[in-house]
Amino acid sequence: MQTQYVPAADRYENRDYRRVGKWGLRLPPISLGLWHNFGGTDVFETGRAVVRRAFDRGVTHFDLANNYGPPYGSAEENFGQILSKDFASLRDELVISSKAGWDMWPGPYGIGGSRKYLMASLDQSLKRMGLDYVDIFYSHRPTSDVPLEETMGALVQMVRQGKALYVGISSYGAERTRQAEAILRAEGVPLLIHQPSYSMLNRWVEQELLGTLDALGTGCIAFSPLAQGLLTNKYLNGVSADSRAARAGSFDESLLTEDNIARVRALNDIAARRGQSLAQMAIAWVLRDPRITSALIGARNVQQLDDSLDALNNLAFTDEELKEIDRHASDGGIDLWRNVMQDN
Repeated sequence: MQTQYVPAADRYENRDYRRVGKWGLRLPPISLGLWHNFGGTDVFETGRAVVRRAFDRGVTHFDLANNYGPPYGSAEENFGQILSKDFASLRDELVISSKAGWDMWPGPYGIGGSRKYLMASLDQSLKRMGLDYVDIFYSHRPTSDVPLEETMGALVQMVRQGKALYVGISSYGAERTRQAEAILRAEGVPLLIHQPSYSMLNRWVEQELLGTLDALGTGCIAFSPLAQGLLTNKYLNGVSADSRAARAGSFDESLLTEDNIARVRALNDIAARRGQSLAQMAIAWVLRDPRITSALIGARNVQQLDDSLDALNNLAFTDEELKEIDRHASDGGIDLWRNVMQDN
């Protein structure tokens, strides 16, 4: 049985919080996502220990979505219990985000970008987490069958109702991002942040999106900086028993191509020379760009969390290191969200 949680007194000492675009909110350079490992099929106390440890180490931002689990909704339910047990008096020190866009419940109103789905989803998320508001609510993906005005209008309504302090978008291409920002701005609501996938093996954001966000003053939080776990030591010598590739349904093993493994091994050699694990270098590499506000990681346990957070111990790269990384850091075909990033 865990004792009453008392947060570390030094949790904010020597911590660098990055400004979200041009706006006043700041996020930790590494944020914790609850996509995996915090659902109803996972061990609750393990997830609770990870959240506690993250906060003790200065992580103030926790990212969720309506359908995180499994089963759907259970990550928010478990996180709500953690908030109630450990963080009830600390709510104002936390940034909590959620999203909707992917499938959540049966029928035509449980998926997409309609006002009906987004508003109902936010209300359900708030109930599951026991909150009056979220700090950030995202449109989780663009949907071509719903006018952008309707989706952005729902985000505006959330802010005006006080159910979301800020709003963001995820996986939108550059042109659709510009359109979304203009609609929101016309309503007096800023597009605070964009959440795209970004890693050394998935560099699509560098083509146009990062420049667009910089011009708009919108922040960027990169998800999957470890390329679904590919940028770790798990796959250097085949599929390990504790890897996501070994668990059916959570990883596409077809991504473990000879080319990808060769890239990963070469990058691992560079990380070793830097005195880092491959995962640490992958996170540091994403954070090398000042346009990236935060890197969004997952963690199966406290040890894995600590390893990722230790990436902050060495964020500097020499020009030679970056050039060498560029020789191996190319598209690995691991962008599972490519089909939703188009602007048509």
